[in-house]
Amino acid sequence: MQLADLLRKTLDEDSQDVWENERTPTPVRRFGVRLHTAGLSIRETVAILDLLGVDRSHGAVWNWVHTLSEAQSDPPTAEPSRVAVDEKQIEVDGEKKWLYAAVDTESKLLLEVDVFSRRGTDPAAAFLHRLTQKHDVADSVFLVDAGAYLTALSRHDLSGWLDYRIRNHIEKWFQTVTMRIDRFHSFWRGSQSSAKQWLRRFRHHYNHERPNQALDGKTPAEEIQN
Repeated sequence: MQLADLLRKTLDEDSQDVWENERTPTPVRRFGVRLHTAGLSIRETVAILDLLGVDRSHGAVWNWVHTLSEAQSDPPTAEPSRVAVDEKQIEVDGEKKWLYAAVDTESKLLLEVDVFSRRGTDPAAAFLHRLTQKHDVADSVFLVDAGAYLTALSRHDLSGWLDYRIRNHIEKWFQTVTMRIDRFHSFWRGSQSSAKQWLRRFRHHYNHERPNQALDGKTPAEEIQN
């Protein structure tokens, strides 16, 4: 996305303020957050803002990202026919954690994302429970790549099977988020909740702001709401 397009989209957004006691106008803060979420590091975001005449510290921009992440809404409620789920090991503050994600294979909507301290049947079951609370997945078929998921699915009376072909979209999503994490993961020094905050913001970006080539340039949110 071109810089001018990113700025235009930011200015077109509802500018309801979610920050308190901030001297920077809301559109500027949203623009900075978008730059960072779209792929720039905090340092690069600060440099671009400086070119635009906005002098802010690294800490200020990082605070914008986390403050806005807390105000992001959940994905639109979906009734997917097929859901791909998977997990990937990440590092938070020097400790190994597991990032879980679920994607609607048709609309490409990122249904849910969460971070757990370990992998296995119990975390998978807890993650699936979050999905059932937010989306209508009673009739969905879950596409998984490990037997632990099949046990977790049975706990919630959900159906699924092992699949290594149709699940390629969630693997592409993990490639996308991995490349993004590689740009800033050293900033995840606070806690597991800090990682969850940023992922909440990234989920919103992925669903509502990032054009998807598989959807002819539409976002997943636009696809599911049409």
